[in-house]
Amino acid sequence: MRIATWNVNSVRQRLTPLLAFLKETAPDVLCLQELKCEESAFPRMEVEDAGYNVILHGQKTFNGVAILSKHPIEESRIGLPDFDHEGQSRYIEAVISHDGGALRVASIYAPNGNPADTPKYDYKLAFMEALTRHAATLLQLEEATVLAGDYNIIPEPCDVHDPAAWASDALFLPQSRKAYRRLLNLGYADALRAVTDDAGLYTFWDYQAGAWQKNKGIRIDHLLLSPQAADRLEGVEIVKAMRAGEKPSDHVAIFAQLG
Repeated sequence: MRIATWNVNSVRQRLTPLLAFLKETAPDVLCLQELKCEESAFPRMEVEDAGYNVILHGQKTFNGVAILSKHPIEESRIGLPDFDHEGQSRYIEAVISHDGGALRVASIYAPNGNPADTPKYDYKLAFMEALTRHAATLLQLEEATVLAGDYNIIPEPCDVHDPAAWASDALFLPQSRKAYRRLLNLGYADALRAVTDDAGLYTFWDYQAGAWQKNKGIRIDHLLLSPQAADRLEGVEIVKAMRAGEKPSDHVAIFAQLG
C-alpha cells in the first residue's frame, strides 16, 4: 500500500498536476488538504475517471480535505470529534478495504496559527489537543492507522533551513512542537523519521523570496503511523520534483510504503 499526503493549495488550480500525479505515481491512497472549494466544485468526475473513490469535506475559498482511494471506502468520519471547528473543514477519516485487510486513514489540515499573539494560535493549540484525544482513541482500536496531512508544525531544528529565522513563528514555537510530540508519545511514529535522521528534507517552500531556488524549505507535512502501520513501513519518499513543475503548489507530496 502506497499512501501519500499533499497540500494541493486549491484543487481546481492544481487539477492538471493532480491528475498527472495520480497517473504517474498511482498511490493507493492520497490525502489532500487545502482544497479551497465546496463539494459541488470538486473535480469528482475527473478524479473518479482516473480510478479513485473520493470522500471530501469541502469549504468555499478556504481549507478543505479529501481522501482519494483506489480501494473501497468502507466507512468515513467528517470532522474532528468533540471539536468546535467553527465551520472550518480540516479533518476527514476513512477505513480503506484492500487485499491485505483494512487501513484507517485521516487527512488533516491543522491551523497555521499565525500571528502567534492572537486567538489564531489558541485555535491551533485547541485543534491539536482535540486531535491528540481522538488519536489516543484510535489507538485503542489496534488497527493500522495513518494520520496524514499538513500539520503546520516544524517538529525539529533539522526540519527547517534556518531555525533562528522561524523561532517566533507559530509553526516552530515550543508549544507547537510539544503538541506534535504528544502525538508521538501516544505511540505514533513519524514515518520519515522512522527511516532517516537526515536534515534538509522539506515538504514546503514559500512562493516568495526565491525560497524554492535557494532551498529554504520546511517540513510540515507528516504521516504518523500507529504501531500496526509502523510495523509494515517499508519506505518513505518526498516527491520534491513536484515543486519545480508548472504552477506548483507550495507543498509537495510525501509517500509511505506499507507492506
